[in-house]
Amino acid sequence: MKALLEPIKEIARFDELFRDLKKGTAGVTVISGCLESQKAHMIAGLSEDAPVRLLIAENELKAKELYEDYRLYDAETLYYPAKDLIFYQADIHGNLLIRQRLQVIQALLERKEVTIITSVGGCMDFLLPLGVFEKHCIHLRNDSELDLDKIRKELVRLGYESTFQVESTGQFSVRGGILDIYPLTEQNPIRIELWGDEIDSIRSFDAESQRSIENLEEITIYPASELILTEDTIARGMKAIKKEAKAQSTKFRDKMMTEEAARIRHAAEEICDQIGEGEILQGAEQYLHYFYPETVSFLEYLPENSRIFLDEPNRIIECADALEAEFQESVSHRLEKGYLLPGQAKLMCSTAELVAKLNRRGCVAVSLMEPQKGEWNIRDEFSVTVKSVNSYNNQFPLLVKDLKSWKKAGYRIVLASPSRTRAQHLAEDLQNEEIPAFYSENEERVLKPGEVMLIHGAARRGFEYPMQKFVLITETDIFGKEKKKNRKKSEYSGQKIQNFADLSIGDYVVHESHGLGIYRGIEKIEMDRVTRDYMKIEYAGGSNLYVLATQLDTLQKYASGEAAKVPKLNKIGGQEWNKTKTRVRHAVKNIAQDLVKLYAERQASSGYQFGKDTIWQKEFEELFPFEETDDQLAAIEATKADMESKKIMDRLICGDVGYGKTEVAIRAAFKAVQESKQVVYLVPTTILAQQHYNTFVERMKDFPVRVDLLCRFRTPAEQKKTLEDLKKGLVDIVIGTHRVLSKDVKFKDLGLLIVDEEQRFGVTHKEKIKQLQKNVDVLTLTATPIPRTMHMSLIGIRDMSVLEEAPQDRQPIQTFVCEYNEEMVREAINRELARGGQVYYVYNRVQSIADMANTIQKLVPDANVGFAHGQMKERELEKIMYGFINGEIDVLVSTTIIETGLDISNVNTMIIHDSDQMGLSQLYQLRGRVGRSNRTSYAFLMYRRNKMLKEVAEKRLHAIREFTEMGSGFKIAMRDLEIRGAGNLLGAEQSGHMESVGYDLYCKMLAEAVKEAKGIAPAEVFETTIDLNVSAYIPDSYISNEALKLDTYKRIAAIENKEEYEDMTEELTDRFGEPPKNVQNLLAVAELKALAHCAYVTELKQMGDSVRVTLQQHAEIDVARIPELLQKYREELKFQMESLAFVYTPRRRNSKEKIDLLEKSHALVEDLLQITQE
Repeated sequence: MKALLEPIKEIARFDELFRDLKKGTAGVTVISGCLESQKAHMIAGLSEDAPVRLLIAENELKAKELYEDYRLYDAETLYYPAKDLIFYQADIHGNLLIRQRLQVIQALLERKEVTIITSVGGCMDFLLPLGVFEKHCIHLRNDSELDLDKIRKELVRLGYESTFQVESTGQFSVRGGILDIYPLTEQNPIRIELWGDEIDSIRSFDAESQRSIENLEEITIYPASELILTEDTIARGMKAIKKEAKAQSTKFRDKMMTEEAARIRHAAEEICDQIGEGEILQGAEQYLHYFYPETVSFLEYLPENSRIFLDEPNRIIECADALEAEFQESVSHRLEKGYLLPGQAKLMCSTAELVAKLNRRGCVAVSLMEPQKGEWNIRDEFSVTVKSVNSYNNQFPLLVKDLKSWKKAGYRIVLASPSRTRAQHLAEDLQNEEIPAFYSENEERVLKPGEVMLIHGAARRGFEYPMQKFVLITETDIFGKEKKKNRKKSEYSGQKIQNFADLSIGDYVVHESHGLGIYRGIEKIEMDRVTRDYMKIEYAGGSNLYVLATQLDTLQKYASGEAAKVPKLNKIGGQEWNKTKTRVRHAVKNIAQDLVKLYAERQASSGYQFGKDTIWQKEFEELFPFEETDDQLAAIEATKADMESKKIMDRLICGDVGYGKTEVAIRAAFKAVQESKQVVYLVPTTILAQQHYNTFVERMKDFPVRVDLLCRFRTPAEQKKTLEDLKKGLVDIVIGTHRVLSKDVKFKDLGLLIVDEEQRFGVTHKEKIKQLQKNVDVLTLTATPIPRTMHMSLIGIRDMSVLEEAPQDRQPIQTFVCEYNEEMVREAINRELARGGQVYYVYNRVQSIADMANTIQKLVPDANVGFAHGQMKERELEKIMYGFINGEIDVLVSTTIIETGLDISNVNTMIIHDSDQMGLSQLYQLRGRVGRSNRTSYAFLMYRRNKMLKEVAEKRLHAIREFTEMGSGFKIAMRDLEIRGAGNLLGAEQSGHMESVGYDLYCKMLAEAVKEAKGIAPAEVFETTIDLNVSAYIPDSYISNEALKLDTYKRIAAIENKEEYEDMTEELTDRFGEPPKNVQNLLAVAELKALAHCAYVTELKQMGDSVRVTLQQHAEIDVARIPELLQKYREELKFQMESLAFVYTPRRRNSKEKIDLLEKSHALVEDLLQITQE
């Protein structure tokens, strides 16, 4: 952008500054007088001739601000996050940080020009030399050779994890001749297909659907960890670790500190064992010095001719000192306790070293004041005069006035807007005010004095150079609060979940006609020279049932609420299963009738039809201080469309914590109020009610809307007044806990009911709400939909919008799963308090919660620790919560009472005690309580040492870690369903019925009952079986992983038409290579089955050389056309009236001809379709 950077060249004495910089002499050149947003402008102007530029800010927040500003001048800027050295103890941490760091390493190795922005911590830790990374990158291109076994070992060394299906970064999988890998530096995973030893194709694919996206010529695989272990380094490292551990433990023993001695010896042994077995070590980076004695800092990664910019040099030194002190203190504690080896304490260079390194390079410092001499070797000083721009706060006339006076004075004026269309509109608006403004995307365009140019780009604030007569104004300056821009996200359609859970051997399964058995694996069985895969199921009394793998749809995994209870197996051919089924069917029928009655009444009776949006609505929506995400807009659109239609709205909005569900509700509420309808907003807890009340009042303060609160915070007198005014219709919106469901609450004209955090209300409450008024529009919000609602919405009784896209500037939460140790807790709390935040400590035992609070108070004496739980007196609880919200309490030890929607943006660290005891959606909800601002936040899931995790708990903690991305509440709900079964699905008495037949079958029955109650005569259910002597199965050589194989069988069994058949074939080819004949047969049979079902065929069976096609009793067949069909096939086809069957015997033309019965049957069935009545 020439127009932007020209003015810098005109600043006094700057020509000599440019000459100076070109020489590249060591030392720091200082430019004082710089303001916040203008620093990026200054840096951009001074760095045009340097290929690699590094900008160092004092801390993460400042670095991110600088990053936002600098992207106006270089959109390709990269952010290099500092590593969290203190928490490297954790067993598990997400790989988000490493991803960003590796992208920078990739850019340094591949790109000629790059701008990197980091905080001072990013320059202080020790790293492997850049050469090591370069040496270990794997370059692959089409037609090059590749040895799979070798690359497998190599990838494990580079920190990749081998799985059977690649789902997240840092994984790889090998299936036959296909290698899938998800490098940390790529947007999508890569699929490499081999032909022999040669690479046949390289293509990227979508991790969700596992389908290919585009072909690539070549790919470079970067390491997935910042510590690369080769045989030599491992041997060297293990030797060093053992030696040092021995020395340390001897030292401890001499001081009679036996516990510490044992601890350190044990730790060293554990490490050596793990590395010796070739496992990937989470957190192995802390042993860096043992493996690589010679390390470098990030500054050494930059080529000699790079230019380094320091943002506020004095602050940089202060921050570096603070970081160093924090690290040293934490390490010294742990060294004394024997948690660490001395070599682990050398992970960070000192401030003095950092400054010395910077003094040796050519640096430019931008600061507001002149820096103190002292540590910096200052070579030269310059100063600039800069003014900040006034905020116009939406007042266009003021802007116009200023622009005119600047124009008169011969200023060059640039206005920046993050949206192209808005920039163009603004240019038109200014032209209407007689200001010759124009919009340009021409990089070379240079401004003449008095010109006003609009460009596309975002900076935080504007600035003006009065001496050079140049001014930049951003949209923020004009319209006040910054609206955050959004990135486009990939399209996502609601139902991605096809399989409820993968079967594994030993699982309980339910067969619809035989009941409950145990799945024992897939067996190949050969009958009449034809091989097929059967699933073996063991029943009571040791009898086995073999089910064809293609008839998988009759089987379901048994899922129930009580994972611990062992269900009772049924006997094959016994009566009890049928009894059970009848009993459940009966119960289900009753429910279905109630449900359907309710829903039918709602669907049939027409609701109130709201009008189109008014001007006020538009104004109201403009006031929303953030940019809406696409999902949010879609949900808002859908909700409004529902309100404007005749039918009664019943919409479920699933969105993650903090994804702006409330905004959807607020807009709907506002729409309802404008037509003088009343709105009820129902929340599960008092505190939440208070919070939403504040939000509503804040958002509606410019409009004549009366919002009232109905909950325990209000005195009886206030409540009474609210109730009276509700009856008279003076209150527009009432927000409250289930107090609003009481008998004494009467409305004048209720138009909309909003239920928040739906998962917290019991069924009785919900039904009560429905009874409230049958023709009220209902909007339900939830972050983790409980399975019932999820299923209902999938069955199609309700509509559902999913918000999946993270709002801008929400940092994903750094999640650590680790053993409980006090040091870690102390660190975590101290660090959060040091940046002025607050901490949640979740402790779920009311009896000992006070002791826990004392323990924490001892760990951090300076903090103000409070505790809260649900058994306290209300007033007390309220008082503590308010204290916490207002920042008087630093650490809140509390039970899971906080999981419901408290929004405190200052709490950015959460520690969960005994996290293995909690349910998944609970952990997820809890974790969503932190990270509500743009700071990085931390969640520590602690478990007790030496407590072998229950397998379920382990799965849970793993799932949370897998889903550290924002926006996975929806997936979590599914995963929780799998882990815990579906729990209390439809009220209490239902749970027992569900237990007896399993979740899936229960849902199936319910769906059928619902259809029946809706009066859709269930199409007579008949199974179509196809029994042809063809070998149709999936051989191990094609898909070896059993879970994947089952999933594939299941999806092939579900094929319903030709498109699906072709799609499945394509997908299999894409994922596993060309399908062999057996698999092609399997697909063909599945398609034939679907076709036959449409033609009312119940059985298609091969008998020797002929095929017998039996039709269903009530087949809707045009009897008059049977003769013409027989005519067509002449001798080959006979029709047996009494059994309603065709017998088809294709004739051979000569004795050698092989007849493909599969193809012939296909043709026959297509002809049959012609004569069934359309």
